[in-house]
Amino acid sequence: MVFGLGPALLALFVGFGLLVGILFGFFGMGGSFLVTPALLVLGYPSRVAVGSGLAFVFGTSVIGALRHRDHGQVDYTLAVLVTVAMTLGIEAGKRGVDFLHATGSADSVIGGLYVGLLAAVGLVTLRDARSDDDSTGVDLSARVQAVELPPMVTFRGDVRVSATLVFGLGLIVGTLSGFLGVGGGFLLMPAMMYGIGVPAAVAVGTDILQITISGAFGAFVYAQDGLVDLPVVATLLLGSALGARIGAGATQFVDDDEIKGFFAAMLLAGSLAVAAKRVGTIHDVPALETVSIALIFGAAMLVSGAVVLSAVCRLRTGSGDSWCRRLTS
Repeated sequence: MVFGLGPALLALFVGFGLLVGILFGFFGMGGSFLVTPALLVLGYPSRVAVGSGLAFVFGTSVIGALRHRDHGQVDYTLAVLVTVAMTLGIEAGKRGVDFLHATGSADSVIGGLYVGLLAAVGLVTLRDARSDDDSTGVDLSARVQAVELPPMVTFRGDVRVSATLVFGLGLIVGTLSGFLGVGGGFLLMPAMMYGIGVPAAVAVGTDILQITISGAFGAFVYAQDGLVDLPVVATLLLGSALGARIGAGATQFVDDDEIKGFFAAMLLAGSLAVAAKRVGTIHDVPALETVSIALIFGAAMLVSGAVVLSAVCRLRTGSGDSWCRRLTS
């Protein structure tokens, strides 16, 4: 027994941590958004799954933020704005979870909201990745940037936008973060890309920096109530320490549309996994719970592998490998 976990569960968590670390470093999300549903699927109480997910996010984001900083993919002004706003929102989200727990409806509401948000954001991102033009994202960000609500700030990529609007966005994402036990990346990353208009790589790096701070606060809030499973978090971090560095490095070689496509695939897989788990629990169908586990772990394996393979192929574009040319064309 290591960390109170048997060999099989130990290997499972270390391996999953590696895969999630790759996704986290690459997307600026994928930490608690995958870990929290996975813990729910494995039978952990909803509040423990939420708290442990936030604690894992904090540890992994420290590694990813340092790597993205080295690549010049962090906008510090944007990170400060959303971090302050999200920190305020997280406490409100936790109070919502506590209220639902007292009424006995926490599992149903959190699971249902996960399914809806993951599916909605995933479908929008997939549509944009497969589109031949960027009209959706450009139109939305142009309208947001046209709002002259002081004070105005300029971010990387020559993006000028109202700091007040950015702060409001952070409050909303922070509330959802504290409620769902996510670092906010699967909501904040598309919000920065489509709503504000910052480049995808900068959105990833900036997102990870704010998650480092807001994730620390969220983990602390839940840890105070004994809702963080430290053995599980420590085991996951063993794998994610390497994975986060690999994922962050891959962002230098993969284009924006590929980032969006991989991102959408993970969101949709997560939505299906949580939906299968909820239906299996409600109707007492154990097979659906097995399907949900296969979806969450299988998607992490496939997408993290595709991320690494795509980055390697970008490095070898002149090698003449036909399979690499097909993958990156």
